[in-house]
Amino acid sequence: MKKLVFNYQMKLTFSSPVTDHRFQLRCIPATGPRQQVVDVEVKIDPDVELETTIDSFDSVVKTGYIPEEHDHFNYSVTGIAFVDNEHIKPEIYKPLYRFDSALTVPGPNLLALIERCKDRLRHESNTGSPVAVAQVVMDEVYKAFTYTPLSTTIRTTAEQALSQGKGVCQDYAHVMLAVCRHVGLTARYIAGLLGGEGATHAWIEVYHKNRWIGLDPTHNRLVDDNYITIAHGRDYRDCMLDIGIFSGVSVKQTQWVNASVHEQRN
Repeated sequence: MKKLVFNYQMKLTFSSPVTDHRFQLRCIPATGPRQQVVDVEVKIDPDVELETTIDSFDSVVKTGYIPEEHDHFNYSVTGIAFVDNEHIKPEIYKPLYRFDSALTVPGPNLLALIERCKDRLRHESNTGSPVAVAQVVMDEVYKAFTYTPLSTTIRTTAEQALSQGKGVCQDYAHVMLAVCRHVGLTARYIAGLLGGEGATHAWIEVYHKNRWIGLDPTHNRLVDDNYITIAHGRDYRDCMLDIGIFSGVSVKQTQWVNASVHEQRN
């Protein structure tokens, strides 16, 4: 187990004032099967009253409305997570994670990678468990990509990212999800925090013996106690940390994000 102190900040600047700003945040790590989260504090600027709910994927959702003119929107989330991958609690099986989702539908490039993984699995020993199968898939996905910031967007599909052979953690996760689901695994997308990343991170989990086990294809390794989960879902669209709408004229947005995670030993 590790005690991790986290701090996530997002600052959004508008080129001209906006009004009628409605927003939805899924940026808060919550206590779950592999972590206990305490001392969470959320700050919003401009200050606004928030409504808190839990969505169908068990994510904490905070919504708010700012009717007045404003030229920025900032928030921060701080807290402490006790992460323990050695004692992950069981979860009920959900078949929806077996099927393609909007951003993971295979095209020609993904189908070729799926066949390559199936062929490797046929010739390798010690691939009897879902985690072992997923590790083979992860290795193939890792080899198929060059990590390249700004090479994709939040709307890039797994097929599009794989076709160009470059992307970021979200793309690695989407491609791995697509392949996992087509080699018989139940797999879901994870949005979270990892020390040293400077922003949010993405990885996947596969269902094994009533528990979800994490794998990080961006780094080609199993998830350990350095990872904090924020949200999970079928793909990125279920885990968007912040979305919103507002009224304004020819408004341009500039976003700045920063995430820090460090272990506290005491």
